[in-house]
Amino acid sequence: MPIQCSVFIATSLDGFIARSDGCIDWLEAANTQAPAGEDFGYAAFMATVDAIVMGRQTFESVQAFDPWPYGPTPVMVLSRHPRPLPPGTPNTVTLTDVPPAVLVAQLADRGYQRLYIDGGVTIQRFLAAHLIDDLTLTQIPVLLGTGRPLFGPLPHDLSLELLSTRGYPCGFVQSHYRVVRDT
Repeated sequence: MPIQCSVFIATSLDGFIARSDGCIDWLEAANTQAPAGEDFGYAAFMATVDAIVMGRQTFESVQAFDPWPYGPTPVMVLSRHPRPLPPGTPNTVTLTDVPPAVLVAQLADRGYQRLYIDGGVTIQRFLAAHLIDDLTLTQIPVLLGTGRPLFGPLPHDLSLELLSTRGYPCGFVQSHYRVVRDT
């Protein structure tokens, strides 16, 4: 079975994943409106993930979270300009500068079946390389006007098939898409 690359991410209604400076205060504020115990399917998704691939900026945003949000799940940090990881980084974190297709092949050779791809630039690179299989996007009812977009330029259109959509009482709308491959 080929390796599956999946995205699970939240955006503002206008498609931003963070403010221009990387701040996600708007998302943290929105999460306070979520019903107690509601994780919007995140734990169920993570239970299917063998490893996480994220960019350096995303890693720098989450490294200070206490506790470490990914437990024992291996995390691959993509960086075009590798610098040593900071002291205290969990031993499950690996820094790499290989292109996405090479990394996916390496992880497939290790027997991994599903990767969680996270971070705007990393998601954009995986989309451009035709490596993303499905996307779960949760839209938060806030307009930022500017910030770091989830999507960027693509060499051609990318068709998606809607698998499901769910609205939550707090106003979040989550849609799950499959990437349609040309046959």
